[in-house]
Amino acid sequence: MQSSLTPGRVRKAPENFLDGEGIQQAVAEARQGRRDFLRGAFAAAAGVAAAAGAAAAPAPADGDPNILQLPEHSRGLGQPVATDGYGKPSKYEANVQRRTSPGLTQTRQASVSFAPLQSLFGIVTPSGLHFERHHQGWWDIDPSKHRLMVNGQVKAAKVFTMDEIMRLPSVSRFHFIECGANTGMEWGNVAVPTCQYTHGMLSCSEFTGVPLRTLLEMAGVDFRKSRFVLGEGADGSSMTRTVPMDLVESGEVLVAYGQNGEMLRPENGYPLRLVAPGVQGVSWVKYLRRIEVGDQPWNTKDETVHYVDLMPDGTHRQYTSLQECKSVVTTPSGGQVLLDKGFYSITGLAWSGRGKVKAVDVSVDGGRSWRPARLQEPVMSKCLARFSADWVWDGKPAIIQSRATDETGYVQPSYRQLRAVRGTRSIYHNNAIQSWLVEESGEVKNVQVG
Repeated sequence: MQSSLTPGRVRKAPENFLDGEGIQQAVAEARQGRRDFLRGAFAAAAGVAAAAGAAAAPAPADGDPNILQLPEHSRGLGQPVATDGYGKPSKYEANVQRRTSPGLTQTRQASVSFAPLQSLFGIVTPSGLHFERHHQGWWDIDPSKHRLMVNGQVKAAKVFTMDEIMRLPSVSRFHFIECGANTGMEWGNVAVPTCQYTHGMLSCSEFTGVPLRTLLEMAGVDFRKSRFVLGEGADGSSMTRTVPMDLVESGEVLVAYGQNGEMLRPENGYPLRLVAPGVQGVSWVKYLRRIEVGDQPWNTKDETVHYVDLMPDGTHRQYTSLQECKSVVTTPSGGQVLLDKGFYSITGLAWSGRGKVKAVDVSVDGGRSWRPARLQEPVMSKCLARFSADWVWDGKPAIIQSRATDETGYVQPSYRQLRAVRGTRSIYHNNAIQSWLVEESGEVKNVQVG
């Protein structure tokens, strides 16, 4: 028989050890204030845990051997300084990794992997867990031979080496990057099982580089006449995307070489990539080798054949770069199991390509009622924001949702609202409210609520 103290796939806080009477007491105390509630929950949990531990122990005098007996790591010498030169996660965290989807065609040239959002804390995605999307495979390019050309409507075309770029004044900023196809399978009512597969083409990093505007000014761009730039990558697909000059003029768009305090990883565009905050990930051109300046969009293959949506009236929706306001609850989420009734902290991520997240509301009854969640500081523009909300699960079925609002007043839509405008034949830019069904067994599953 499994003890109530047995750890599971969802790490349980002490509040989760409460019995039925303890839950009712905790709910009453919650009305008097969250601090009193937590204090009372911990006190009640200590009593329940002590009783359960006493009942489970083979002999009362033995106690918990993990406390009474010094483990090996407290009695001996540890490992020396890591000799491989680069730190690695604990072997006990080996399950936290990027994953490919068995439902998607994966080739050596065109592939995608999903970040484990449900296992991450805060807002920053470790570089080794950052999602990947490749159109022609990834390369590890020799930075001493890499060049960046700036041409088109400029006074003098320029070619920059990596050394020349890295000697220029740099900036570092935190931004999210989301593939336009993130949550794309949900358009067709395909309920993929976990948060990693529904929303895992999303990551957030600190990027370091030179504002693209600086390089354009060095080439003599007339910002009054030139209204677009084209970024081109050095991979085999020659990925090319149009970026509006408005974003470049603001100084937001970076030619980046750094990510999370180190050089970009090869799978993320080493040694140089475009960072276009708030814009879909395909425009963040990796292995950046050329910037062309012009007065109109280029209509390249990656803008007219790919990354377009079929609208209800039969027209194609193109140049949909902006990533609208969106959120997702990461815990509890699909594939996880709630082992006991009691207190849980609902937590998740929110973001908007329009700027800052202003508020997030959480529902546990499928959207019939909403209450505000807490936003964890700092809340930055075009960056992930972490939110949380207290919840006491009574053991009955529940549908957990989150709904984000950004600083422009845009509110994340329901599926009914989104499909009323976009229809059902889209692939990209699905920012509808995500729903997680918590069953009586504690299992959490992906469901769609209109």
